[in-house]
Amino acid sequence: MGKARRRTIVVYGASSPKALPVYTDAAYRLGRLLAESGRSLVTGAGRTGLMAAVENGALEHGGTVTGVIPQFMVDNGWMHPGLTKVIVTPGMHQRKKRMSRMAHAVVALPGGTGTFEELFEIITWKMLGLFLKPVIILNTDHYYDPILTMLRSAVDQKFMSSRFTDLWSVAETPEQVIELIDSIPEWDCSECKI
Repeated sequence: MGKARRRTIVVYGASSPKALPVYTDAAYRLGRLLAESGRSLVTGAGRTGLMAAVENGALEHGGTVTGVIPQFMVDNGWMHPGLTKVIVTPGMHQRKKRMSRMAHAVVALPGGTGTFEELFEIITWKMLGLFLKPVIILNTDHYYDPILTMLRSAVDQKFMSSRFTDLWSVAETPEQVIELIDSIPEWDCSECKI
């Protein structure tokens, strides 16, 4: 049931080539699991780091990977060379909008400011009713614990309603990501604005 409904999964993640193996291994495993479950992967098309690991995990296990990348990143040679399909956008904003429109669910791997920005933007869009699909944070090795603590603090300090903490789910392993994708109730996105 979940596989039929949620076939295209957008994954955000670090492009840093210096990420520790605990993170790259989990990213690769997620890509493999997405491919084995018959899902398509959409990424930012990066050739290094966790982004490449999740792409390689899918590609090496028969999956399809669509990369969405701004032209300036292509010009700088930052695009993974072996993707199934590439969509080139004029800039970053168009990239994120295009990826969100393709998504049946979004998963955030560990990363730096770029990944944080993508994650917070999609949560904000969901808060505003612009994006209504599942958002899952893969908290490999407790990487996201400080951010999750900060979000709880935002609720405690009345900067955010506690009801908004239902806008995302947290998985500790790639296997839990797949379980969440299948178990989160489907949203009617006919009213999505993104």
